[in-house]
Amino acid sequence: MAIPSLPLQKNVLKAVLWMMGALVSFTTMALAARELTHEMSVFQALSFRSIICVAVLTAIAAFNRFEGVRTDKIGLHLSRNVIHFAGQFGWVYGLSLLPLAAVFSIEFTVPIWTAIMAALFLGEPFTRWRMISVAMGFVGILIVVRPGAAMIDVAAFAVLAAAMAYAATFVFTRHMASTERPFTIVFWMNLIQLPLGLIPAMTMWVTPSPENYFWIAAIGLGGLCSHWCVAHAMRHADAAVVAPMDFIRLPIIAVIGFMFYDEPWNPYVLAGGVLIFAGNMVNLWGERRRR
Repeated sequence: MAIPSLPLQKNVLKAVLWMMGALVSFTTMALAARELTHEMSVFQALSFRSIICVAVLTAIAAFNRFEGVRTDKIGLHLSRNVIHFAGQFGWVYGLSLLPLAAVFSIEFTVPIWTAIMAALFLGEPFTRWRMISVAMGFVGILIVVRPGAAMIDVAAFAVLAAAMAYAATFVFTRHMASTERPFTIVFWMNLIQLPLGLIPAMTMWVTPSPENYFWIAAIGLGGLCSHWCVAHAMRHADAAVVAPMDFIRLPIIAVIGFMFYDEPWNPYVLAGGVLIFAGNMVNLWGERRRR
């Protein structure tokens, strides 16, 4: 999701508070996906997310007389969101099978893949700091999945592919940000992804049990609130301040996995996640020096 191009209003405390909201939202959405896929398909879980998001965003658009949804870049929106939906599918599929901490560790490679794709498709410089960041990220991935270990399976590769898909959508967003409003991008994202999930979901539809109504609301509202909170955090502090706070998701989800899902502590996952995170921070620090 694009970050609104609003003036930076330095206030680290507000940035921290908004990021706490983002952490709660991301974690809630992950838990909702895990719980819902115990009962229904990944397609159906994603359909509920899109239905709720489209309903909320349509109400906002109607209040503003639909001024923020008009676009002449429908082809770009379609391409971006087919890729993003594939990423969402891989992420939720991984959450249904892998330890939660492993999914989050692999997900932290998104900035690394974004740096590679931005250099290939947008002509952004591939500096030595980005090369170091990419190298650290690859080593971190190897530590997390450990070739020859049980972690190597379809679900792990699905999450890794999801991280690549998310990176591709960020590249699309950078390309579109000069002409498309953030609300336009988010509105079309959910509207296009609704039939992508709903059509296959209808072939294997399961009537949700009443105890899952909470998780249905959580996966939809969590998806909206997470990006909203990150956008506001970026208004009050730069990426070098906000990005490290996102890493708190890993120990939080590891504790939740241990307490509620009997997932054992895996030092390899945590060590790989730390190395991937360190690679992201090297890239941020290098970019600040270069500028």
